[in-house]
Amino acid sequence: MEIPILQDIVIILGLSIVIILVFQKLKLPAILGFLIAGIIAGPHAFNLISSQHDVELLSEIGIIFLLFVIGIELSLKGLASIKKIIFLGGGLQVGGTILATAGISTALGLPLNTSIFLGFLFSLSSTAIVLKLLQEKGEISTPHGKIGLGILIFQDIVVVPMMLFTPLLAGETPNILTTVGIMVLKILLVLVIVYILARYVAPKIFGWVVKTKNQELFILTVVVFCFGVAWLTSTVGLSLALGAFFAGLIISESDYSHQATANVLPFREIFISFFFISVGTLLNLDFFAENILIIIGLVLAVVLLKMLVIGVTVLVLKFPARTMFLAIFSLFQVGEFSLLLSGVGKESGIIPENIYQYFLAISIITMGITPFLIESAPRITYALLKAPIPPAVRKRLENIKRSTKADEEFSEENLKDHLVLIGYGINGSNISKAAQKAEIPYVIIDANPEAFDKAKELKEPVIFGDAINTTILKHAHVQEARVVVIAISDAGATRKMLTSIRQLTKTATIIVRTKYVKEMEEVLRLGADEVIPEEFETSIEIFTRVLKKYLVPFDEIQEFINQIRSSDYEMLTSMKKRPHSPALQHLNIPNREIVTLKVNRDNRQIVGKSIEDSGIGKNFQVTLLAIQRDRRYLTEISPKTIIEQGDLLYLFGHPTNINHLNDQLSFK
Repeated sequence: MEIPILQDIVIILGLSIVIILVFQKLKLPAILGFLIAGIIAGPHAFNLISSQHDVELLSEIGIIFLLFVIGIELSLKGLASIKKIIFLGGGLQVGGTILATAGISTALGLPLNTSIFLGFLFSLSSTAIVLKLLQEKGEISTPHGKIGLGILIFQDIVVVPMMLFTPLLAGETPNILTTVGIMVLKILLVLVIVYILARYVAPKIFGWVVKTKNQELFILTVVVFCFGVAWLTSTVGLSLALGAFFAGLIISESDYSHQATANVLPFREIFISFFFISVGTLLNLDFFAENILIIIGLVLAVVLLKMLVIGVTVLVLKFPARTMFLAIFSLFQVGEFSLLLSGVGKESGIIPENIYQYFLAISIITMGITPFLIESAPRITYALLKAPIPPAVRKRLENIKRSTKADEEFSEENLKDHLVLIGYGINGSNISKAAQKAEIPYVIIDANPEAFDKAKELKEPVIFGDAINTTILKHAHVQEARVVVIAISDAGATRKMLTSIRQLTKTATIIVRTKYVKEMEEVLRLGADEVIPEEFETSIEIFTRVLKKYLVPFDEIQEFINQIRSSDYEMLTSMKKRPHSPALQHLNIPNREIVTLKVNRDNRQIVGKSIEDSGIGKNFQVTLLAIQRDRRYLTEISPKTIIEQGDLLYLFGHPTNINHLNDQLSFK
């Protein structure tokens, strides 16, 4: 049995792979590659797609997943915190763009209804592109990110009344007031249902699901919530994307939102690619080539108009100049909901075919240049703020920049130079107590529901999720951590976590607990800095108590323990083949022994001096055999070799003389 959509999927994704591979070499954004793949595969080029409608359905799923993830990231509290941006900022931006576009279009001789409808189209920006790029850059919670998110949410909401007014603009005369009133009631009903689900239903359901420890059941529950709420909103006339956003808000109120995000992201990346491809298929290449100069002029006019309106909106909201520039470089394009609305307008006869094609060209070009402008926005903004201007204006801008810096410092997530603790078992809880006592900032990651609940009850900074996933690690800001401790007993998961962590940070010190010493070599190879195997730590503890019973001096016991750990437990295992002479190992030479001494004390007579100048041989009658410095062994010892603080000295001599030297090197 032949399935046409399967053939289309293989063709367009295969074409996308080739194009994006080339784009990666050229350091061009993947979104542009998807658009070009759509243009090539579209009906106006090589016509490689046989089922355009099915591809558009797949693209709709991509937008659903995108808005779902954004909703999870935001939460109801986060949404409430930007209500001013949503309603005041969104209202000013949409209303201002409609008025300006309608005025200019009417002046150019277009009918009033067409002019207003073009205002509808150009007032909307691309939720799919902007939020995806801001999310990838980690800028959703920044001031300009919140402005973008708030305005885009308002635009998604206002699409519904725009749809209702389109028949009126087309000359049809339904009872628009009654229709709007019914729609408002439906929206209020949906909001009430969303609140009940978020407050009372979702946390309990996800709590039950998580306790089963069944990953498939968790993913299934997340997807059902996403599509269920999207379907609910679509039944009352709202967009599927807005419903998915509400579904994300519902799950954001549970403790398992980060893991839900991690599970959904792979689906989102696949399906959102279909959206960009479907947009590319709409472009008529013949029309584009014939009217290229007019199209470029219209693109510049639309971009400048939208930037002007957005800039005024941001200033009215009393954000600084830097935030204003970053916002206008994010929201200047025409959006995907405009494409949906334009189809309705074309069918209703509000816009003729030639204007529709101009609109499509403008939309695709502005979408295509969006990744470049968002990526370059900080540099362009910096250049604009540094441009030659009068001294009075310069002083004002300096004040703006200072306030912007303060805004960024007090953003929602400000974890830096902290400890990331993976696993909240016995070891993890003890480490967290020590970190708390030492006033070290830390965050815990655990996917075990019991451990998570325990940490939450103790008001620990804990994230529920699987630390194998880079999304979870990014939530813990592992890329900015000083130390990461993996304190779990799953060897396979530990290795995967190490790989994920090292993808995000090369500088953090990673300390790993393993169960067996045989796991050490692989764990060190994958990027761990220090490994602590349980079986040998237990052996050390037992042997330490044995030595105490035999009245071995405490300093010698500690030196013995330090030597074992500093040599990666090589005394207790044959994993490493090179010879080793630990402390407490005695030769059968009367009154002579080989020992190791740590240079702890900064004794100016020895530290920083050569062996000859320090008088170790002449004054203490001992022979220095080797030095361990950090993890290196210095075996080529000469009179000119310098002794440094922290060195481990391998010495041969009489015990009394060695003790005298130890007094000079150790803390009293």
